[in-house]
Amino acid sequence: MAEVMTDKQFDKIIKMISMILDGCKDLDEAKKKVDELSDTSKKEKEE
Repeated sequence: MAEVMTDKQFDKIIKMISMILDGCKDLDEAKKKVDELSDTSKKEKEE
């Protein structure tokens, strides 16, 4: 069953990503921070 995301939830996620990227000096740092927060990177490290 697919989960449905509301516009409010989507906006909040975009704002959080924007805040993360604002604090980054370069693309590599931004990728690292986003990767640390994503569930997929945690699963890959566990395997």
